[in-house]
Amino acid sequence: MPRITVNEAIAQAIAEEMRRDPAVLMFGEGVATKRGELVAEFGTARVRNTPLAEGIIAGTAAGAAASGLRPVVDLLFAPFLCFAMDEIVNSAGKLRYMSGGQFKFPMVVLAQSGAGWTVGAQHNHNLEAWFVHSPGLKVVMPSSPADFKGLLKAAIRDDNPVLFFMDLALGFQAGEVPAGEHVVPLGRAATLREGRDVTLVSYAKTVHHCVAAAEMLAGQGISAEVIDLRSLKPLDEAAILASVRRTGRIVVVHEASRLCGVGAEVAALVAEHAFDALKAPIRRLTGPDTPAPSSWPLEQAFVPQADAIAAAARELVGARVCA
Repeated sequence: MPRITVNEAIAQAIAEEMRRDPAVLMFGEGVATKRGELVAEFGTARVRNTPLAEGIIAGTAAGAAASGLRPVVDLLFAPFLCFAMDEIVNSAGKLRYMSGGQFKFPMVVLAQSGAGWTVGAQHNHNLEAWFVHSPGLKVVMPSSPADFKGLLKAAIRDDNPVLFFMDLALGFQAGEVPAGEHVVPLGRAATLREGRDVTLVSYAKTVHHCVAAAEMLAGQGISAEVIDLRSLKPLDEAAILASVRRTGRIVVVHEASRLCGVGAEVAALVAEHAFDALKAPIRRLTGPDTPAPSSWPLEQAFVPQADAIAAAARELVGARVCA
């Protein structure tokens, strides 16, 4: 399988879907400038720059989707979604239901999120939980080039609006991506490493920190299972519960702040449906409840790292290890 970066995987997915379906088009902030290869192949009618007006971009996408097109729009940074909440949440997310299914809203909203590029708090805010909480929307946040490509293709083909968050720190990460048609269904988690003692659940960049923590733990006699959620809504509840029933312990990790985050939903799910299998309390490791710093060292402190994840897992399985 060829190795490509996340950014290249995203570009491949968009180009392949535009070739496959003439209803797919792309517009947004600087897309024609950044993606000249798409303009060259598909023309300015299907790939367009827009004014820096997120509400107008999202509203245009909702109207285009209702008219039978499949727009992919780029709003650049996740905090800019604040300017498009009515169009995304109140229109695209609700109007299919309110129309009794007469309209579809097959639109994908791309937004960059997360620490790693020192862009400061007004450009870095992990808002995925807002949209998980909003009816009618789907939410995706992958961690590998293969999943970026496969999930983006699935999102473009979906008949519902999909928020597609791209972790800034992963853009130039390279990995193997299957050649040919590669689609990853929404709503399915990936088990990256099997284990018997503790489950590490995460998404986006902190998945890689969990894998590193699992490797550290293996050297200490602790077998950690690593689950990459990939899709936050729909959430693969079955995969989470099956893993916790095997291991009896869970650490949920994400960069977004703890309060009402995705980790809280995972913790509640386990407490409600797998409490009898738990051998230790549920642990959450998250970013702090503060705006993101723009300093590189502070950014790294802001994000849960492998050492902290491994330490939390050791605490949960400490009694067995000491024995």
